Amino acid sequence: MSYTALYRKFRPDNFSDVKGQEHIVATLKNQIQANRIGHAYLFCGTRGTGKTTVAKILAKAVNCENLQEGSPCGECPSCKAIAAGASMNVIEIDAASNNGVDNIREIKENVQYPPTEGRYKVYIIDEVHMLSIGAFNALLKTLEEPPSYVIFILATTEAHKIPVTILSRCQRYDFRRITVEVIEKRLRELVDKEGVVAEDKALRYVAKCADGSMRDALSLLDQSIAFYLGQELTYDHVLDVLGAVDTEVFSIMLRLILVGDTVGALHKLEEIILTGRDLSQFVNDFIWYLRNLLLVMTAEGADISEMLDMATERVAALQEEAEMADEDTIMRYIRVLSELSGQLKFSTSKRVLAEVAIVKLTKPQMEQNFDSLLNRVANLERDLESGALIPSQVVQVESQQTGAVQQPVEPPKLEIAVPEEIQAVADNWRRIQTRVTRPASMYLKHVRLTVTGEGKLLMVTKDKNGYMIINREETKEEVERLIAEEIGKQVKVEVQLLEEHQHFEDAFVEISKNIHMEIEEEDF
Repeated sequence: MSYTALYRKFRPDNFSDVKGQEHIVATLKNQIQANRIGHAYLFCGTRGTGKTTVAKILAKAVNCENLQEGSPCGECPSCKAIAAGASMNVIEIDAASNNGVDNIREIKENVQYPPTEGRYKVYIIDEVHMLSIGAFNALLKTLEEPPSYVIFILATTEAHKIPVTILSRCQRYDFRRITVEVIEKRLRELVDKEGVVAEDKALRYVAKCADGSMRDALSLLDQSIAFYLGQELTYDHVLDVLGAVDTEVFSIMLRLILVGDTVGALHKLEEIILTGRDLSQFVNDFIWYLRNLLLVMTAEGADISEMLDMATERVAALQEEAEMADEDTIMRYIRVLSELSGQLKFSTSKRVLAEVAIVKLTKPQMEQNFDSLLNRVANLERDLESGALIPSQVVQVESQQTGAVQQPVEPPKLEIAVPEEIQAVADNWRRIQTRVTRPASMYLKHVRLTVTGEGKLLMVTKDKNGYMIINREETKEEVERLIAEEIGKQVKVEVQLLEEHQHFEDAFVEISKNIHMEIEEEDF
């Protein structure tokens, strides 16, 4: 026996199995129980939300011999015939391929014959918006005054294309996008029935990718199970099948963009491409990540954890990133990436377009529109507040713009600081750290400091993202400059990443063995 896809195998056959459309189900059941059945229905909504499924259940219910609280019993001959597609009372028409006047005239000729068994003849016209103008006109009179035993159910994803004269003759029901929670719960029920072991995180990601469509969710789940047949369906497996990336990658990419690290951001994009991830999926997920960040920035202390749909540790990272940028900058990022998402659909050079977009994000001066100007102003204000841009540099820039000759000023040579002076810097680290440009200053809160035998200030961190930012040459130079302004002595800075299996205490014991000197740790 051939395999049946999950979305077909588990298609609801009664109203109680329909998920996420309770407002429609309740109304139809009440109409059936009260015998107030309409002659024409219009089911609207996005793909995979249950329009055709509900239409078939309604067709069964109006002809069922043993109704169960408004739902079809599924056991009587009429229900079985309709379920098997053998009933003469239910006629399904695909308007995409039967959209001419002749097709509608055939319906008009057939409606005059009453059903041989059962109460109603039900015509289900799918994708009704595909009918031609002539076909709509031919359908109009029959739809307005059909025989008492005929019911029309029109289904469409584009209700705005249907003439008003047709809309006014139908009871309209709008099918909502199904929520992630409802889809996830349904997927859990189905994998348990199928005997498939799956992580909750994996099912939730599939539900999120379905974008409100139960059918899409079942198709994605079917694909993921088939790829890892006989294995536990994990979150990483789903990412592999769907060509998606983990949320942490978006955090790294955003932080590189915020500090203007074009090369680092392009390298990260290259890593994503080399691992086989889909660029369109990456861009769409990145937009969603920025949307979550924007919610955090504008929530003003409200609890939005349910809206974010993210793990607790990722929410903490978002709250940290919310302090690194302003709303206008994030909205500019969303605009650029949204434009990129539209371009990727029709492009054969997706990588080039993605790389150009990354350069735009890291270099707002490349664009001349208003939000890019706001981005540049925000960067300038940040540099001025942190001391990264000093008045003498501003004067030099102005002189270059006016054409005045500016003689280079040699910075005074400073003496090398002795270990005791470097230790004093470590003891008063907070004064230095708060003046460093963001986002580096955020990571410098959590470093451990000590003095090496070579007279350097060693900063140890266990955060990989922080190490990437702090270890940049411009960041180390900024820290060295601020230390020089503080103590009037030259101090070289070195950064070390703590290994995953190491603790701060173990690392400092190892350092102390190498440099043979007493180490004092600063508590944070």
